[in-house]
Amino acid sequence: MFKNFKSVTKCAYGRGSFAKLGEIIAPHRNTGEGYMLFLVDDYFQDKPLLQQLPLEANDAVELVYCGGEEPKTSQIDEIRDRYLATKGLPAGVIGIGGGSAMDLAKALSLMFTNEGSSVQYQGLNLVKKAGIYHAGVPTISGTGAEVSMTAVLTGPTKKLGLKCDWTVFDQIVLDPELTASVPRNPWFYTGMDCYIHCIESMTGRLKNTFSEAYGYKALDLCREVYLGDKSGQTPENDEKLMVASYFGGLSLTYSEVGVCHALSYGLSYVFGTRHGIANCIVFNQLADYYPEGVAEFKEMVRYHDIFIPQHLSKDWKPEEVEKMIDISWALTHMWNHAIGEDWQQRISRDTLRELFMRM
Repeated sequence: MFKNFKSVTKCAYGRGSFAKLGEIIAPHRNTGEGYMLFLVDDYFQDKPLLQQLPLEANDAVELVYCGGEEPKTSQIDEIRDRYLATKGLPAGVIGIGGGSAMDLAKALSLMFTNEGSSVQYQGLNLVKKAGIYHAGVPTISGTGAEVSMTAVLTGPTKKLGLKCDWTVFDQIVLDPELTASVPRNPWFYTGMDCYIHCIESMTGRLKNTFSEAYGYKALDLCREVYLGDKSGQTPENDEKLMVASYFGGLSLTYSEVGVCHALSYGLSYVFGTRHGIANCIVFNQLADYYPEGVAEFKEMVRYHDIFIPQHLSKDWKPEEVEKMIDISWALTHMWNHAIGEDWQQRISRDTLRELFMRM
C-alpha cells in the first residue's frame, strides 16, 4: 500500500491558544479582497466566543446551523455565490465549531476557486484547483475533521466528501478550553466517532504500523476519558480527547474506515441523522464485525448512562431502507478495507438490510 497524503501545515496546541488566532492569520490577509470569512457554529450565537474573534474592519462572520442535518452541497454553493457577489474573494476561511463547521470551511475554501457546483467534486481528487487559505478551530473533540483530507457533504444523490490534498487545513488551533461547554450527549457521541475511527482503521485490510501507532494511542486516551473519572468532562480529559481526535484522524487517513461508517452514511443521508450519533446507533449493532470494540463501547455507554436510540427500524418505510442500502453499498473503499476486495461475494444487499433492521 502506498499513500502520500498532505498533513496540516501548522498546528497550534494548548490552553489559551485561541487568543493567538489573530496573530496567526495576519500574514494571510493580503490576498483576494483582504477579508477573512469566519464560519462559526451558531451554538455560539449568544456566547462570549463571538466577542473573542480577531475581526478586522472588512471581515465577515457567517453563523452556520450545525445542530440538524449534515452539511449540504447546496449550502456550500449558496454561501460561496453570495460572498463572491457581495464582497468578492476572501483572503481565507476560518471554520470554528464541530466537524460540520470545519467541513464547511474546507469545502468553501475549495469552491471559492473551482467553478460550478460542489456536487461535481464529491469524490477523490476531482477538485481542479487549490483553494484559498483555510484554518480550523475545533470546539468539540472526536470527528478528526481538523486533520482529515475530506470535507463530507450530502448532495442530491449521495453523501460523499470532497477529498484531495488541497482539502487539508493550512492551520489548526487546538485549544482544549473551547470544548469545556460541550453538552454531555454530544460530548459522548462525538468522542465515540474517534473511538470508532480507530477500531475500524486498525481492524481492516489497509491497517499498517503508522495507522496503528496513532490509533492505539487514541484508543488509550478514549479509554482514560470514557472509562476513568465518571464526571468525564474535566480539564484534563478535554485535553486527552482533543489529542485523541487528532490522532484518530491521522489513523484513519493512513488506513480507512469500515462497516460502521458505510452504514452510518446511509442512515445520515436518508434521515439527516448527525454523524456522531449515527455511528453510535450503527456500531451498537455490529458485534458480528467488531466484537471487542462493540463490547467496550457498550461498557462506556453504561458507564456514563448515555442514551443510544434503538428500535428505529420499525418506523422505516421499505423504500427508505433500500435507499440507505444504495448509499452504503456504493462506498466500495470502505467495504474493501473492512471485508476485502471480494466483499461483494461475501456480503449482499440482504446482509445490509438485516443490519439496518437491527437498528
